Amino acid sequence: MKAADTAEDAHRVQLAIWRRMGNAATADLAVQMSDEVRGVAMDGIRARHPDYDEDEVRHALFRLTLGDELYRAAWPDRPLIEP
Repeated sequence: MKAADTAEDAHRVQLAIWRRMGNAATADLAVQMSDEVRGVAMDGIRARHPDYDEDEVRHALFRLTLGDELYRAAWPDRPLIEP
């Protein structure tokens, strides 16, 4: 799927590079990108809530990514921390 802000030529080059990378390298890249997105989200939580400790930052991220219902199922006794 081509991103809306990506030119068609650039998209074709990007696809060719991904195809040459192979499955393992593509999976590694996906993991790396996921880690980076989580880091950016956690930085945003820290910026909005400078008083949060690291455990609260993690749980705010869990709530943000899982949603309230699944978060409550996983941690029924934890308070809902604002992301």
